[in-house]
Amino acid sequence: MRIVQGDITKLAVDAIVNAANQAMLGGGGVDGAIHRAAGRELFDACLKAPETRPGVRCPTGEARITPGFKLPARFVIHTVGPVYADGRHGEPAKLAACYRNSLALAAENGCKSVAFPCISTGVYGYPVGEAARIAVHEAGTFLATHDIEIVFCCFSGRDAKIYETLLGKQ
Repeated sequence: MRIVQGDITKLAVDAIVNAANQAMLGGGGVDGAIHRAAGRELFDACLKAPETRPGVRCPTGEARITPGFKLPARFVIHTVGPVYADGRHGEPAKLAACYRNSLALAAENGCKSVAFPCISTGVYGYPVGEAARIAVHEAGTFLATHDIEIVFCCFSGRDAKIYETLLGKQ
């Protein structure tokens, strides 16, 4: 596992993970940045993903994969994190599922490297420290049985320091 501070859309990895919304059609934050960098083809590919119910292509905790199109990454793995209420409404389990399902899709598609943003910590309000602990735990569990490079791409230096502390790289 390693930490990078910067723009996830610039990383040359096999897959980047998109902190998507359930419609998978772009939005704000990292989702919007990934859609803009990948080009219109990403929107079109997401539009083709079957709906599980009206307007929902990827339910919270699940993951879907598309090509990366104009990104340096071959794939985009879309996952929908939980909106944080207070941590007592299933948010930790749903966030953990985002990481597990995204990593499983990466492995199934032959990825040797995958980069994650800080899922659910933007407009969804998940406290960064709690979210990072879940991310690092799920990544460590996955790495016990898989050989893949996991990159935590943090947009802010503050978030990167939290991950560095968790990984003992102060």
